[in-house]
Amino acid sequence: MPVGRHQQDTPADLDQVLAEIAADYRLRLADGGTEPPLRGLKLVRDHRLGAVRLARELGGAGYTVPEFFDHVIALAAADPDLAHILRVHYALVEELQLRPRRPGSDRWIAVVAEGGLIGGANTEPSQKSVGGNKRDTRLVAGENGLRLRGKKFYSTGAQFSDYLRITAQDDDGAPTAVVIPVDRAGVEHVDDWDGIGQRQTGSGTTVFDDVEVAADEVFPLGVNIGVDRARGALVQLYLHAVAAGILRALTADAAALVRGRRRTYTFASVDQPTADPQLLQIVGEIDAVAYAAQALVRSAAAELAPALDAARDTGIDPGLEQKSSIAAARVKVAIEEPALRAASRIFDVGGASAVLASALLDRHWRNLRTLFSHNPTIYKARVLGDVAVNGAELPDTSFF
Repeated sequence: MPVGRHQQDTPADLDQVLAEIAADYRLRLADGGTEPPLRGLKLVRDHRLGAVRLARELGGAGYTVPEFFDHVIALAAADPDLAHILRVHYALVEELQLRPRRPGSDRWIAVVAEGGLIGGANTEPSQKSVGGNKRDTRLVAGENGLRLRGKKFYSTGAQFSDYLRITAQDDDGAPTAVVIPVDRAGVEHVDDWDGIGQRQTGSGTTVFDDVEVAADEVFPLGVNIGVDRARGALVQLYLHAVAAGILRALTADAAALVRGRRRTYTFASVDQPTADPQLLQIVGEIDAVAYAAQALVRSAAAELAPALDAARDTGIDPGLEQKSSIAAARVKVAIEEPALRAASRIFDVGGASAVLASALLDRHWRNLRTLFSHNPTIYKARVLGDVAVNGAELPDTSFF
């Protein structure tokens, strides 16, 4: 039975789905890693993995926040591109369940419950201050009704979704959003993402050329900027759950690399690589970093849970929201340098052949570096220091 139904799959069933996703990822890597995870996306839809955080009474699996982040880590270990594609979808699933419910939420909750995926795009290259609420994309009213006009970048997962949630400014300059089908006339998905990592996430440009929007497709934004932080904390912690999954896969690759070695150096301390204490130490250090990353994500998830639960049950609690935001920021600052170092050390256990392009072992570092470039660490660290030293307030934005 699909995960997103009222009755959850057994752990063995879900493990089988993840094994199929991992097998597809390995096949795509063997083929050069240039194809998107279409097979994985079909499995996500078929098993309604997009509904794991939807409440049971709404047709979802009702995962707790810690269960959800364990799921993201496992999914990213199987296919980091696929896990990243779903980030905006999962953030919207939380937004749809906020109290009080926003107009139109029930319609999109039904889409999620049936296995549909809702991607989206927010960032614009023209924005001078990333994460602000001033956008060039416009929702304009005219003789022919509402029209959406603009261009977005970093639209991760948009082209692979069924619907898109797009932020814009209305005629009065107020921030708003719309949810529209991904294939509506005037929507163009440009395959121009050329980042060094997370290559098949569709994180390029989406163009909206006079796209028709129905009145009931307008999705009003909340008015709690600077208070509604837990959804922002979720999307930030989500990136580091993906990183934790990558580190889990990195550990497995490092161990396999040592097990597969048939040669060693003339002046190595032992003849068998699998008994070489220096190689074993490196693999052990990589394993420890992977464990620490997972533990940190789980710890922050436990702090995030009360804020998300309160937002669903009684409404946004500013104190809980702030705690969750700080926890997610701490994870980011803490794990990035150890993670990148671990990803580079895999070459120390593999010999010269490990650097062959065909081995694709550099993908772990490139993927991590790309993920960590979201919302740069130096700004997070400065704010955390200001909080610790001066008791400063967090920035007046939900994007922190």
